[in-house]
Amino acid sequence: MSPVREIQEFRADDGVLSPEPERIVSPESPGRVLLGVASRATRGRDCADLGYQPLLSRFRGAPETVRRSALARAAARAAVSAAQAAALDAEQVARWVVDHYPPRWYPGAVLGSPHGGAVHLAVAMGVPWLPAAFDVSVHWPGGAVDDPAGALGYGARMAAALLRANPGVRVRQVYDPAGRGVLAGSTLSLVVRWHRLPRAYREFLDSRLASGAPVLLLRDVRSWPVLDAGGGHSFQLGTPTSGLEPGDFRPDSALLRQVLPGVGGDGATGDPPDSGRPGQAEHGVEPGFERDLLAWARVAGNPVHRVLFPEPEALSAAAADIYRDWLRGAGKSGDRCVVECGRLIDPWQVVRAGLVPYWCENATRRSVTGAEWWLAGSLPFSSLDVLPEPPGLRSPAFAGLPQWLAVASFGRRRRALDRVAARGYPVSAVATRHATEVLRNQPYDLPAPSPLRAAEVLAGLRNSGASPGLLVLNP
Repeated sequence: MSPVREIQEFRADDGVLSPEPERIVSPESPGRVLLGVASRATRGRDCADLGYQPLLSRFRGAPETVRRSALARAAARAAVSAAQAAALDAEQVARWVVDHYPPRWYPGAVLGSPHGGAVHLAVAMGVPWLPAAFDVSVHWPGGAVDDPAGALGYGARMAAALLRANPGVRVRQVYDPAGRGVLAGSTLSLVVRWHRLPRAYREFLDSRLASGAPVLLLRDVRSWPVLDAGGGHSFQLGTPTSGLEPGDFRPDSALLRQVLPGVGGDGATGDPPDSGRPGQAEHGVEPGFERDLLAWARVAGNPVHRVLFPEPEALSAAAADIYRDWLRGAGKSGDRCVVECGRLIDPWQVVRAGLVPYWCENATRRSVTGAEWWLAGSLPFSSLDVLPEPPGLRSPAFAGLPQWLAVASFGRRRRALDRVAARGYPVSAVATRHATEVLRNQPYDLPAPSPLRAAEVLAGLRNSGASPGLLVLNP
């Protein structure tokens, strides 16, 4: 059945309900993981129950060709169908997000781009973290890791149906065989970004924040070529999270020809679509979302502080510096650090143990180098634990174990590179709960400091983030 006919038949059947958000929002996405860890910390819980293992870490013992086929089938089963994508309700997803948090008063809120440092700051402040977008993985029958033009054509039909039902969103399609591997040939990756402040978010802020409670909007402002496909749908060939540059995704790129055969391609991408013009990468915040939030703030009387970070490393460094000052201000040493990576994060255990957290977005060399630079420029830590999340595939853009060992070497007395994550790296299987298991072995450093005030966070962001280009905009 063609995707167009499948969508038309679905829309003609009024008896079919919109799929649940639990099914719609991709478990592979960073935003879903961060929502899970942030909401658990708000309830005073760690992440011991988060046992999901990323798809790319599975079937490790099989021959590579067999493994790629098994991964493609598993990804297709986990993805939503074209009909389900056409029927999703973005407002229902927003309601699902806010329902993660206990119904009580909060002294503020943090919204915006997915970033572990933003979650750590929200937890230290005792406030919720709300994402400005969510990821959807859609089954792509007959797809290929070296067919970006085909991905755009199929994605345009998916996005058109989704946007008709959800005028308050925009859809960014990301095609990245270097970062998603074989998954890029069996599924489409759609980032659904709210173009308006969802009604559920507005009601949550109205009912859970006191008048005058500050709101922080943290925006990832990385740039990447973006093709405007029309009608609220945009297409992105490659992504900064892959660790590569936009030019590396051209058909004549030697690096791309090196990567594609390892994920099931033939070393070329045929005739890719136009790469488009520079714009916000996939983790950016829609201008309409920001405008709606500011309009709400003017009526509600709550100040909105906007924080723009040019690279994830800038916010990671600033958040870690703020934690160290926060701990020392409470009479603690602030002398023990944990370097987290991707989904290997547990903010509740970090606070319980009195650790300074530095979060790497993923295992790319660029991200790990950021951790090295921050550690080199910081006062030494007596204890340093490093949790490298295996990326699940091999690429010249990913850090090797020697680079992770170099990060651990900054510890003065304790230098611990997690052996479980390192075993079989870069394709070993590690779930979020493994970070919890590691951090549970850290000695308690209770009671926790009094919650951070927004003024302290903003001052720390200005002081620590000025050099790498982090910008704080006053209300």
